[in-house]
Amino acid sequence: MRALFIEHDHISLGGPIWRSLEKHGYEIERFLIVPEENFSTPNVHANFPNFLDYDLLVPMGAPYGAYEDDRIGNWLQPELEKLKEAHNEGVPILGICFGGQLMARALGGSVARAPKAEVGWYEIETNDTTLIPTGPWFEYHWDRWTTPKGATEIAKTDGANQAFVMGRTLGLQFHPEVDPEVLEAWLSRESGCVEITGEGIDLDLLRKQTKELEASSNKRAADLVDTFLRRVATAEVVKEQVSIRSKLAEQVSK
Repeated sequence: MRALFIEHDHISLGGPIWRSLEKHGYEIERFLIVPEENFSTPNVHANFPNFLDYDLLVPMGAPYGAYEDDRIGNWLQPELEKLKEAHNEGVPILGICFGGQLMARALGGSVARAPKAEVGWYEIETNDTTLIPTGPWFEYHWDRWTTPKGATEIAKTDGANQAFVMGRTLGLQFHPEVDPEVLEAWLSRESGCVEITGEGIDLDLLRKQTKELEASSNKRAADLVDTFLRRVATAEVVKEQVSIRSKLAEQVSK
């Protein structure tokens, strides 16, 4: 079995999500869209693999907005179309943060700037603790989605929807892949540190919390993967039909 991790920047590590999928027998493959040298000029052209060749897709996070067509449209629009096609063909998809926002938009919802950021470890409200427990889960986002029509909202915070299910897709706003190694990779970018401290967060305290929560967080991530594979990845296929480009044209005409 093959799982494709779609990485939108050069510091997208899978942490316990990688390890859990490998325990289930998945071969992990990684596809990088924006290389490090293009980090500040991210509107690159991507030669995407065929998403239908994989048994599982995991679109990861990104420092860009899932609505920034002018900034990253060269690869954002094709990725949205390819993700929708894969969803409609029944390929299981686990979208994480930006990846969850991509799936919300691809399946008929919308994505926009949130009134406030959520950064750090959060407890969340959930309608299904057997799929999405209350956490704490790691948050790192300034945007939020509206849940697609036909999807089931599973979890939320005061600031944003946190999880939805539609067919074989599970969209997450939080980051179940975060462990100390993943966090340090993000903090290796000076801009990442500035973003976090700009929200009034103490980096040393954040590192300490992440280390203290590592064992329990890894367990929650593993349980999430187990339940996703058992319940969501095998669910009935629910298709979304409207073209992403048609929706964009309709919005522009209004």
